[in-house]
Amino acid sequence: MAFYGWPVSQCQSLSTPLAAQLQSGIRVLDIRLAVVDGRLIAYHGIYPQRTPFQDILSTIHDFLTAPKTCHEAVVMSIKQEDFATTPLPYFSQCVHDEIMDGPGGREMWFLQNRIPQLGEVRGKVVMLSRFGGDGTGWEDGLEGLGIHPTAWPDSAKDGFTWTLKGTLVRTHDWYNIPSFLSIPEKMELATDVLLPPPDDASTPVLNISFFSAASFLAFPPVVARGFGWPKVGLGIEGVNGRLGKWLLDQLSGDSQNRPGEAANADGDGEKVNDSGDVRIRGWAFMDFFSEPGDVVPLLVECNFRGRKSGEEGWE
Repeated sequence: MAFYGWPVSQCQSLSTPLAAQLQSGIRVLDIRLAVVDGRLIAYHGIYPQRTPFQDILSTIHDFLTAPKTCHEAVVMSIKQEDFATTPLPYFSQCVHDEIMDGPGGREMWFLQNRIPQLGEVRGKVVMLSRFGGDGTGWEDGLEGLGIHPTAWPDSAKDGFTWTLKGTLVRTHDWYNIPSFLSIPEKMELATDVLLPPPDDASTPVLNISFFSAASFLAFPPVVARGFGWPKVGLGIEGVNGRLGKWLLDQLSGDSQNRPGEAANADGDGEKVNDSGDVRIRGWAFMDFFSEPGDVVPLLVECNFRGRKSGEEGWE
């Protein structure tokens, strides 16, 4: 929802509003908010994004109640952008009130502090609450704030993990990269989180990976799109293009082994199921998601690869 403030804060194109994102297959949203005159409005950094939270909720409600998409589910990460000026409890109360009084009301939301099964949340929004407060005013307090991380280290390069009701949550959110020269490393770390853990433990796992980044020498458009003519060695390829190629390699079986990881009988070192499909799972957050346009369909395809009977709702 960051359409303004180029090149520092803009992260999506004006040609891809929220409704278009949902129709394109986007199901995980990164919503940053601030309180302006007592109401929540989309913000990114210091730039207002001009869209009231109520308009966001209206668009999602329309999507989740339309005949063709009423069985879909949407994950919404909500993060406070004005924490320096707005008290955390007040922001939390504003989110609560606007959700309860907004389109769809309480019934549109899954607000339990656990990872749900897909069948539980069809037609609903699953909240990932990245804002403070002690849960005052919410039904069940902190247990009623949706998926609520115990901590979120700022721009941790090596990522971090936390456990929620028996599920291991592996998270990559290294956004403050030194410069555009770090794009290859950023890409490698972000994609590695989407693969199964090296130890392949039986513990349920949720992977969350942010492919976005921003710093003084790496503005969001450059990180996502790259610049110049990288095919002829004049420029650098962005994260999105690299992600598309990585997904094609993984899904076609042309991926390379992890460093220090032995290949299996098929010559592929990644974790696969009995059918030979690699398992790529998680929530992927991207800037300028439609550039190039083949990335989202490839991510959607990952849902149908590496299925295991009895897991993830598959029979």
